[in-house]
Amino acid sequence: MTAKIRPAKGAPYARILGVGGYRPTRVVPNEEILKHIDSSDEWIRSRSGITTRHWAGPEETVAEMTLAAAGKAIADAGVTPEQIGAVVISTVSHFKQTPSIATEIAHRLGTGKAAAFDISAACAGFGYGLTIAKGLVVEGSAEHVLVVGVERLSDLTDLTDRTTAFLFGDGAGAVVVGPSEEPAIGPAVWGSEGDKADVIAQTVPWDEYREGTVEKFPALRQEGQTVFRWAVFEMAKVAQQALEAAGITADDLDVFIPHQANMRIIDSMVKTLKLPEHVTVARDVETTGNTSAASIPLAMERLLATGQARSGDTALVIGFGAGLVYAATVVTLP
Repeated sequence: MTAKIRPAKGAPYARILGVGGYRPTRVVPNEEILKHIDSSDEWIRSRSGITTRHWAGPEETVAEMTLAAAGKAIADAGVTPEQIGAVVISTVSHFKQTPSIATEIAHRLGTGKAAAFDISAACAGFGYGLTIAKGLVVEGSAEHVLVVGVERLSDLTDLTDRTTAFLFGDGAGAVVVGPSEEPAIGPAVWGSEGDKADVIAQTVPWDEYREGTVEKFPALRQEGQTVFRWAVFEMAKVAQQALEAAGITADDLDVFIPHQANMRIIDSMVKTLKLPEHVTVARDVETTGNTSAASIPLAMERLLATGQARSGDTALVIGFGAGLVYAATVVTLP
């Protein structure tokens, strides 16, 4: 006799209930970057739109930045740590292979025995985490899920690499996902293109560095023009698919929050998508730099804090990066 498995009883839908962020106190202007590369402030601004970025100090570890952002998101959501049933953290700059940083965070927040795990999806990590969180809430495995994107990319930056030295910043962004009576997180359009894995990658594997076969600490490198073309043309298609999956058009949008990789990429995507003038576009990259998995929630928090976006607005979010991986969806802002 085959036993019948009881069906899951979760929420009908899921939504983002609260958002929080943490930016390190140290602000690094382009002038400091120029001490290490042969370039100019004008060149950096024209290529990336970046004027400053935040770099973490010794005390601003991946864990401490995560705790700060998570605490704000939990408070903003109006829930307690004990109500968090799962903790999902996306990062590529937590250098301890195991245990996951998520288990430490779940414990230090006081969640009790929440499920906790890390994911590695680079700049698409927030979108991946959001999709997982939505599934957990609707499936019934957790009523509330904490999703965090956190990076200390300054640890993986080669200051002598003229193509990347000015790009990366540090920070943490978090959201709490919980039950909803109406759809507030659309279907995910996500995927990977592993044939392009070498386009954005770590310079050398950890074991090669450990064995002393290279002198420099592993860093991030990328093929800038290839990334630019892929992001602008291919990711614009993914963004359009996310709109269609949610059953809306660009005219229905209030806000566009792309991964904060580069101002030129953002502006080109806006043009390719033919977004109406009324759509608010996140351009947090100017003063925050590229923070990978943290960039979307950090940009979301800033838009809401400054009044450029409002609770209930409809936003298109899309992340894309090393892998190459991508994830896009439409959400209702908390």
